[in-house]
Amino acid sequence: MTINQSGWRPEANADLAALQAMPATVTGNRGLMLEEALIFEIGATDRTGVDIATAPDVPSHLGGLSRDAAIGLPGLSEQETVRHYTRLSRQNYAIDLGLFPLGSCTMKHNPRLNEKVARMPGFADIHPLQPVGTVQGALAVIYELAEWLKALTGMAAVAMSPKAGAHGELCGLLSIRAALEARGDARKVILVPESAHGTNPATAAFCGYAVENIPATADGRVDLAALKARLGPDVAAVMVTNPNTCGLFERDMKNIADAVHAAGAFVYCDGANFNAIVGRVRPGDLGVDAMHINLHKTFSTPHGGGGPGSGPVVLSEALAPYAPLPVVKKQDDGSFLLVEEETAGDHHADGFGRMVAFHGQMGMFTRALAYILSHGADGLRQVAEDAVLNANYLLRSLDDLLDAPFGASGPCMHEALFSDADHGNGGLAEGFTTLDVAKGLIDEGYHPMTVYFPLVVHGAMLIEPTETESKAALDQFILALRNVAQRAKAGDEMLKGAPWYTPRRRLDETLAARKPVLVWEANTAAS
Repeated sequence: MTINQSGWRPEANADLAALQAMPATVTGNRGLMLEEALIFEIGATDRTGVDIATAPDVPSHLGGLSRDAAIGLPGLSEQETVRHYTRLSRQNYAIDLGLFPLGSCTMKHNPRLNEKVARMPGFADIHPLQPVGTVQGALAVIYELAEWLKALTGMAAVAMSPKAGAHGELCGLLSIRAALEARGDARKVILVPESAHGTNPATAAFCGYAVENIPATADGRVDLAALKARLGPDVAAVMVTNPNTCGLFERDMKNIADAVHAAGAFVYCDGANFNAIVGRVRPGDLGVDAMHINLHKTFSTPHGGGGPGSGPVVLSEALAPYAPLPVVKKQDDGSFLLVEEETAGDHHADGFGRMVAFHGQMGMFTRALAYILSHGADGLRQVAEDAVLNANYLLRSLDDLLDAPFGASGPCMHEALFSDADHGNGGLAEGFTTLDVAKGLIDEGYHPMTVYFPLVVHGAMLIEPTETESKAALDQFILALRNVAQRAKAGDEMLKGAPWYTPRRRLDETLAARKPVLVWEANTAAS
């Protein structure tokens, strides 16, 4: 099989054409990729895989609201159940299967050591309403993690309770608002640069602020002159993402902070990309007043999934008194106290209140601290260095084929950004888009990179390899992406039908998002 310098196999079209010509299997299975119907289609409501004793006939206390019809759940045997969910799991892409190239959302490996620690007795089986004396170990973990976060960021205080990045943004802006109110300053405008994350203006608007945009320079960074020109007595804060969504470090960050502070405002930094600078840069030294830290991005705790998010917020000396409660304090005898209410003269006496009912996400705290302690200070520094090295390796391995809009302005940070623009050799062929490149990557066995974001770059392709990928893994991904990009440039019509090898073909994603079918009905099963 011939593979040319770009990685494109000329016979790829013939391979796909042969695939299309093959007869369909009667089962829908394709080799070891097994077709799987909905659980409602393989089960039956009139049977069950377990024996359940008949419930005794007792008086109802539901006031006439008792169910009077069958619930309609399908019954399966144990073997059928295991097979169903095992087959479905094989249709998921995961970091345990391959490189996860999503840009602006660090999809890094979650070390199994962290998972083992999170499941230890005393962490996994505690309850937030237990007496403080029975959870001293857990409070010690929260306290030590908080100390590490303050040390790594050079900040004076940290609020541990926010449950996610956007929740952390809310916490930071509420702290800023409390500080402004304390001095009787009714500022109503938040400035958000083009290079910031999309949640930043949304959070500012949610807090009741008017949001104004600050343009970017030609090299993808905050226009410092435009920012200074807009600063005034109505500006409460500036929300900067650093490194920004173009994968670039804001070199003027200290100058930005100095100008903002001189105008009487505060600096909020979106810390979602802290993984690129952890151990190398302390945001507090750059003049940042508040910054959230996504524990899943920088310290390897799992992403979302319905509840385990965690977004601690570090605060400067100026904002520390306005942090929310509760907070863990270490007492003179070495024990830990959970401060739940403000007290006169206390460091948190002017706090804006509570973010959540309890302290935070214990499972994420234990995982993050395990990650930090297993790396140490020097290891965390290497995390940032390797993440940046990997991203620049991708950038320079692909910028001869794909347009890198900011490639000429120096090295990138944690992610490489490309566009669908003409790169002196034709760009993508007429009628081909970034989406076709992304769908073609699926056939090569990869989840696509982030597409069409950031919005300031047309047809954006944003790739973050993280520090955990080896050179061999990066080389294979580069080969695959070069292959697909070359096909898009050559006008390979087969690419417009990709993906070909998946259990489902290309979907109408807009229709699926706007009109999802969320309820299964028997009379629609055959349609």
